[in-house]
Amino acid sequence: MDRILYCIAFQHDWRWTATAVVVGLFGMCTATHLIARAVGPQGRINRGRAALGVLLSGLAVFSAHFIAMQGYQVDGVRYDIGLTLASVAMVFVSIAAATMVGLTREGPVFRGLAAALCLSGVAAMHFLGVAGMQLPGQIIWDLPLAGLGVGGGAAIAILGTVFLPGRGRHGVIAAAAAAAAGVFILHFVSMAAMTIEPAPVSNGGWTVSSHVMSLVLALVSLGILATAGVAAWTGWRTRIGALAHIREAVDAMPDGMAFFDADDRLVLWNSRYAEVNPELSSNLQPGMTFREIIQIGLSEGLYADAKGREEAWVAERMATRAALASTMEQHIAGDRWLRVSDRRTAAGGIVTVCTDITELKHHARALAEARDAAEAANSAKSQFLANMSHEIRTPLNGVIGVAQALINTDLNPMQKEMLGLIQSSGQTLQVLLSDILDLARVESGRLELAEEPFDLGRAVREAARLYEASARDKGLQFFVEIDPAVDRWIAGDVVRLKQILTNLVSNAVKFTSEGFVCLTVAPGPDLEGRPTLRFSIEDTGIGFDADTRSRLFSRFEQADGAITRKFGGSGLGLAISRQLAEMMGGDLDCESEPGGGSAFMLTIPLRPAAAPSAPVHADASAAIIDRPVRVLMADDHPVNRKVVEMILAQAEVDLTSVEDGAQALEAMRAGDYDVILMDMQMPVMDGLTATREIRLHEAAMGQPRTPVVMLTANALAEHIAAAEAAGADRHLAKPFEAAELLELVLTLPGAAAASIAA
Repeated sequence: MDRILYCIAFQHDWRWTATAVVVGLFGMCTATHLIARAVGPQGRINRGRAALGVLLSGLAVFSAHFIAMQGYQVDGVRYDIGLTLASVAMVFVSIAAATMVGLTREGPVFRGLAAALCLSGVAAMHFLGVAGMQLPGQIIWDLPLAGLGVGGGAAIAILGTVFLPGRGRHGVIAAAAAAAAGVFILHFVSMAAMTIEPAPVSNGGWTVSSHVMSLVLALVSLGILATAGVAAWTGWRTRIGALAHIREAVDAMPDGMAFFDADDRLVLWNSRYAEVNPELSSNLQPGMTFREIIQIGLSEGLYADAKGREEAWVAERMATRAALASTMEQHIAGDRWLRVSDRRTAAGGIVTVCTDITELKHHARALAEARDAAEAANSAKSQFLANMSHEIRTPLNGVIGVAQALINTDLNPMQKEMLGLIQSSGQTLQVLLSDILDLARVESGRLELAEEPFDLGRAVREAARLYEASARDKGLQFFVEIDPAVDRWIAGDVVRLKQILTNLVSNAVKFTSEGFVCLTVAPGPDLEGRPTLRFSIEDTGIGFDADTRSRLFSRFEQADGAITRKFGGSGLGLAISRQLAEMMGGDLDCESEPGGGSAFMLTIPLRPAAAPSAPVHADASAAIIDRPVRVLMADDHPVNRKVVEMILAQAEVDLTSVEDGAQALEAMRAGDYDVILMDMQMPVMDGLTATREIRLHEAAMGQPRTPVVMLTANALAEHIAAAEAAGADRHLAKPFEAAELLELVLTLPGAAAASIAA
């Protein structure tokens, strides 16, 4: 170690040594920076930049070595041109090879290999350069010390390259420093291993003096400085150009953007940021804080949400901004809206993006108003339909009820025929009214399906039986086939299923003049691993083509106008049936051809259910009343009262009629009745209020519960639920069947008496 220090301190001029260190370190840093930047995106190598880095690195090593040699204090030194050039070539070749390995291979092993190649070339340059020096004596080498110099320099360079970070700024400087340290250790330790003994020196060959070499080294150093300057200037211009492009892109953004530093001070902003904040644009200055900006807005009354609570609003806004990322909608004076997004950068700065969403807010408001108007219109439509249902059912009840009462009188054949026309017309009006109400409830989402067990076979047979007589009268064969595998209890809405089946069977009978109509029920294909039911209604009727099929399930659609005129109908039945099928989780489809009949296929999920236990009935003898049934009827419409009177006149009934709920309540308190028939909509006191008052009176007086039947034109599901909640026992919608009314009046008193006795 003493020998090495002695060599550096006393055998070298410190000025040359310092110059060598500065030139070498500067050149190596510049060269390493260029080589590191030679690898672009996607791993593409910039060959020109890599070649410039190799050239600069070779010149730096060459200059550092020979500048240090110039400082070696020996008189009369000359340099052999051939060996000197050979040493220079050696270092360039080794650095080029090391650069190729380092740029084309990743990983610490290849970085270490590159450093070893580079230091090997530097060692060869060193010893070739020393061999090319003509000194006043003979060089004697201390081989162990020389080997230590080569090995130590190579170890420092290799370890620095392997363990130091990659191509970042600090990593590049550290790697360059490690390489320069390796070169300097190799040079000075090897120079310490050299001893010059006086001996005759033969001058020959092409040589240059140390003065010429100094001039060459000065030119090379200037070349290194010039190259480094050009590289720096090029990089600066590239960065300036890139920043200019970024600035153009930022200014072209459709949203306002501002950048704040880690102290939340405004650094830059684009023109759109000033446009969306016109009230602040004249006050925006670099260096102002975000708090100062919002204080300006508060002083100008920009923020509608901050009025009357400015300090709390500022605290909330700053707390929101302190998050890593936040987005908020800000209401600005003048009915303007901004969406403000804050994103924090890795260095602690904040990027604020402002988007003008005023137009979106206005559109959303218009849509909300349109939605509210549509909902109000839909509610008005539903209310209108409910009112129309009530108003239509009331006179229709009179038509059908009088016809049913009249049919039990003595009529001649012509009168019976006319009465039949009245009944069929009334039933047609009743079906049409039900279809319109169902359509309205489906559209409004107010139609709900029941989920209760029922006997599928019985439901199918009952639905088919309604049109069996019509088919026989037309001379059609009528079949109902139910697979034993599905003739069982299932869960679902039996009323809606029968509605679909009766509609399909009715159409099949209506549009078939000869042949047959067949209703088949069988297991369907599994749907998503679940079993299904397949109902098929086939006929040999008129059929229809593909164009008709595409619109057959639309509302108010039939094959053509001639069919409507010939067969009648509104075209609502199939549309409602398909919607009901979809609500059940199934599907309704059809196949047909003109003149070849039709086949409608209904597929619904099969949900097996257990048969309910048989109810315990009271003794039949308890249901027999050996006196006229006392009935109280409340209805404000005289026609309805007359219809009920005509129907109940067929049985032993003692009927009392009143015109509103208040009169019904007084009559019930004064008398004793077996059944109460209550209309829902009446003046003075409606039927629901009257029913509730009756139940309160019974409870207060300890009287038995009198059966109450809601006999009303309010037939919607919510009406039925309201009647049950008020205390009604049954709900009979107008128009009703005479037989059904008679059955209720004659059986309810006995059932009530039996339940009391039990």
